[in-house]
Amino acid sequence: MIHLVLGGARSGKTGYATNAAKALSKNGYQCVYIATAQALDDEMNDRITRHIADREADSLDWINVETPLNLVETLSEYARENRVLVVDCLTLWLTNHLMLEDSPTVFTDCDRKWNDEKQALLSALTELPGEIYLVSNEVGCGIVPLGEINRRFVDEAGWLHQDIAAIADTVTKVTAGLPMRLKG
Repeated sequence: MIHLVLGGARSGKTGYATNAAKALSKNGYQCVYIATAQALDDEMNDRITRHIADREADSLDWINVETPLNLVETLSEYARENRVLVVDCLTLWLTNHLMLEDSPTVFTDCDRKWNDEKQALLSALTELPGEIYLVSNEVGCGIVPLGEINRRFVDEAGWLHQDIAAIADTVTKVTAGLPMRLKG
């Protein structure tokens, strides 16, 4: 089953997804946390350290995997009938792909590569066994950002969310720690 979990920054979306995984662990599921973040500065390193500490505080034995770019391959490797995967988060994965170009304002080759990656993810999701929670930042509710790369990011995130929502079994929006079921 595919579960899309959307929310703003610090909305509680990761907590919602990891709590769902913990609930499934009581039914014999093994929990896998797939992180897409990269520690490119001290602040992000602190965030990653905090997330790891949160999982270590659980009584679960999480499998932790870091994959900033190769999400489809990682999902294929770890998905099993008796596993629940938590991907945190799709918007960081998108950012990693959009920033591959030396000049983020030139998208011609990046367009093709990103579209190929996105299509590979959508295809894989419908075939993978087990439970998959995809956590992502909802960024389309604010003002239209200045700058080409920022607008591109918001557009691509919105299109990615729409495409995943179309194939997802459930879609949940989390605000202030409160989940609201949008689908399923």
